[in-house]
Amino acid sequence: MSDVVVDAHHHLWVRSRHPQDWIDPVGMAAIDADFTPADLPAAAHGVDATVVVQSVSRWSETDELLAVAASPEGHEARVAGVVGWADLHAHGLEDRLAALRAGPGGDRLVGIRTMVQAEADPGYLDRPDVHAGIAAVGAAGLPFDLVVRADQLASCARLAASLPDVRFVLDHLAKPPIAATQPDADGRPGDPAALDAWRRDLALLAARPNVVAKLSGLVTEAHWDSWTPADLRPVADHALDVFGPDRLMLGSDWPVCLLASGYGRWLDAVDELLSHLTPDERAAVRGRTAVTTYGLDVEPVVTTKEHP
Repeated sequence: MSDVVVDAHHHLWVRSRHPQDWIDPVGMAAIDADFTPADLPAAAHGVDATVVVQSVSRWSETDELLAVAASPEGHEARVAGVVGWADLHAHGLEDRLAALRAGPGGDRLVGIRTMVQAEADPGYLDRPDVHAGIAAVGAAGLPFDLVVRADQLASCARLAASLPDVRFVLDHLAKPPIAATQPDADGRPGDPAALDAWRRDLALLAARPNVVAKLSGLVTEAHWDSWTPADLRPVADHALDVFGPDRLMLGSDWPVCLLASGYGRWLDAVDELLSHLTPDERAAVRGRTAVTTYGLDVEPVVTTKEHP
């Protein structure tokens, strides 16, 4: 397989059909808008393929994203896969997943995700009913994306150990508390120890061979208006140490990243964070891991990279 660049994590939404109630129109004005395939900047930045990820907990959104991926607009935007939503507690979940795959664009369904980060129950991922639902996802041949808080990492490790036949993908490195390590607005230094618990628990999860992770979503965990690649490096380096390049994949978290960074600026930051790796290791993070994990059918596209 030739080297390809894959953005393994972005979103699309039209709020009249799928409201994004979590968006604060004042503090998050940069993303208080609709985002369609025509808006996705991946192709203009030399990205060969993308994976669109659910943003609301509705079957209808997954149906729509699959149809978009199979449409001419989705092809133009280079959408190669969809990580959809599924109700882990639904009766006949296996049949519902089969129906998604049999519907329009069903061949683009490459994973399932639920909003675990919103669960208040600290034992949510230890529950037998949750394990049964995730096991059904794995039995359908689909990875399960883990969008979790840093304090949920230890339970993720137990989950991955309990379900060794399921492939798991950790989104956004579980949102490490990067901002706490940066100087505050008054110039007081940050606390490097703020990452200690995250480092420990990420290593526990990475010890499970059925888990890969996304180098994504980091800029919005830093100070939005002042972050630099150096602020992200301790987190990226630890992820590389515990997962290795063959179990890390690039993701933009666009358009959410627009709160703190343009698309091109994030790609440039990743290039800097990976600059010490060998070409083969960089190729793994930039595309190969996503292709193998999600089973994407993608070839490199010759294009001109246009960073703003």
